[in-house]
Formats: sequence, structure tokens, C-alpha cells
Amino acid sequence: MRVLLDEHLPVDLASDLAGHAVDTVAGRGWTGITNGELLRRMSGHYDVLITMDRGIEFQQPISTFPFGVVITHAASNRLQHLRPLVPAMLVAIASTTPGRIQRVGA
Repeated sequence: MRVLLDEHLPVDLASDLAGHAVDTVAGRGWTGITNGELLRRMSGHYDVLITMDRGIEFQQPISTFPFGVVITHAASNRLQHLRPLVPAMLVAIASTTPGRIQRVGA
């Protein structure tokens, strides 16, 4: 799967998502753009967005986009809090479908 990590997730998390082509918002030079613009730019290029932005589902019509969204719930965006969720993230990535939101973590 082609995966994009949102800008508030650590870049180093990409290497933990083995088996997927992972880019970051920062790596693409998209830091600071609005969620709507980010989702438009993703269309046709990615299968999944991984984010910690819990408000994205209320701000954007996710069901209309050709990729899935994984919303990660962790104590913080530090690797020490995200790494325990990697197995669940991998399951969510593998089972995502376009326009669908999945949640990982507490």
C-alpha cells in the first residue's frame, strides 16, 4: 500500500511500517497546508493516510476520497507511544478501503 504519514507523526515511524511504500507530509513538502488541500493532493497517489488528527473526520467528507484514513490514538506523537501501536496500524493499513476511517489505539 502507498501510505502517507501526516505532519505531526514522527518521520522515523515510516521505517516501522514494513511492506508499505511510506511517505511523509514533510518529505513531500506539504507541511502547513490545510487538511482539505492535503486530501486533494493525496488523491490518486496514496491508499492510506495515517494521522493523529481526530477532527479530520468532522472537517472533511472522508467517504468521498479514494483512500482510507487511519486515525491513531496515543498518549503523544512520540515514537515510544506510537511503536506499540504499529501491529494494529499494519492491520488497519491492510484492511482499509477507500473512503473509510479506521481507528487504532485507545
